[in-house]
Amino acid sequence: MTIPAPFVSRVMEVEKDWIDYNGHMNMAYYNVLFDRCADEALDLLGIGAGYARERQMTIYTAEVHVCYVRELHLADKVAVTFQLIDHDEKRLRAYQEIRHAEGWLAATSETLSLHIDMAGPKVAAFPSDVMTRIEAMRASHATLPLPERAGRSIGIKRKSV
Repeated sequence: MTIPAPFVSRVMEVEKDWIDYNGHMNMAYYNVLFDRCADEALDLLGIGAGYARERQMTIYTAEVHVCYVRELHLADKVAVTFQLIDHDEKRLRAYQEIRHAEGWLAATSETLSLHIDMAGPKVAAFPSDVMTRIEAMRASHATLPLPERAGRSIGIKRKSV
C-alpha cells in the first residue's frame, strides 16, 4: 500500500451556509473540512465508515486544537492535509492543515483520537491488520518534519517588567 506523505484530501469548496455574519467562514466549519479530510485518511487506513458498520469499531476524537490563520470566504477552494505524527495501540495523534487553492495556510488542527469498541463503548486496541496499516502510514509520514505548529498550547504571553 502506497501512502502519500502527507495525505492530501480531495479539493473542497466553502459552502454558502458556512458563511457567518462577519462575511467569512464560521469557525465551526473549519472543523468540518478537517473532519472530511480525516474521514478520507481513515478510509485509506481501513478504519472509516465501513469499518464502523462491519466491525463495530470506530474512532472518537478526544482532544482537538485548532489555529485559525487566515479567513476563508464563499466558494474558496481548499485542500486539507493529514499527517500522522504519533500513535500507540489505542490512539492516533494527527496534524492537519487547510490550504487555499493558491497555497496559503488558512488553519491548522492537531487531534488526539481514540480507537473505540462500540459495544462498550470503550477504548480498545487496534486489531493487528489495522495496526499494520497505521504503522505503514506512520513510517511514511515519519519522513516529514514535525510541523512547527504541532504541540502548541493556549496561553497569553506576558512581557517581563
